[in-house]
Amino acid sequence: MIRECILMMADDDADDREFVREAFDKSGFRGEFHYAEDGGALVDYLEKAKASPRDRDCPMPDLILLDLNMPRVDGHEALRRIKSDEGLRGIPIVVLTTSDSEADIQKTYDQGVNSFISKPVGFAELVEMAGSLKKYWLELVKLPNDTTIS
Repeated sequence: MIRECILMMADDDADDREFVREAFDKSGFRGEFHYAEDGGALVDYLEKAKASPRDRDCPMPDLILLDLNMPRVDGHEALRRIKSDEGLRGIPIVVLTTSDSEADIQKTYDQGVNSFISKPVGFAELVEMAGSLKKYWLELVKLPNDTTIS
């Protein structure tokens, strides 16, 4: 069973956002991709989606890919805000960052992240990672308000 799904990526690097989108496309992802350039824009988007659930221009994502190192509001602060909001905390969040710091890994799990992945270096590895995330989070896992289709 494959679900119609919405993927949200918060990353300040436009090239990284494009490479990840291309990797998901190559992995067979057929849902919607939305972007935020920093953690503040991500939280603003989620607040708007929560306030207007029928707004097709701002749908609630099924999965968030979150970079940690962003200007204005970094990934740690965005994660803290999302997981402390009763209406948003159930959205699965995968940290996708260049960091492999043990401190970052521990802090994000303490803040409620669902998974932590260091960004793959090559495009082939990025496609493999995208395929694994797509398979697990968007095809296998059952989430509240699941809209599974045949």
